[in-house]
Amino acid sequence: MPGITPEEVAHLGRLARMELSREELDHFAGQLDDIIGAVARVSEVAGEDVPPTSHPLPLTNVMRSDTVRPSLTPQQALSGAPAQEQQRFKVPQILGED
Repeated sequence: MPGITPEEVAHLGRLARMELSREELDHFAGQLDDIIGAVARVSEVAGEDVPPTSHPLPLTNVMRSDTVRPSLTPQQALSGAPAQEQQRFKVPQILGED
């Protein structure tokens, strides 16, 4: 497989509206070539009998049990509010809607 050329990197830079120096073009061409090579190696290893995964190890979500515990009453929660209405915090209107 031929390597990525600095001209191809310049084209990508123009598409991304990035101005790149000649040194950056040469540097990024090598890096992109390495990335494409690594992706190609992964594609060679993954056979049809290997299922696609997002993580190498299975993930389990650790959650605590949902238990009712004492908490603030609405009156206690709103006790420090500068304004309240119908057991809710009242804030200034910002969108011009009713």
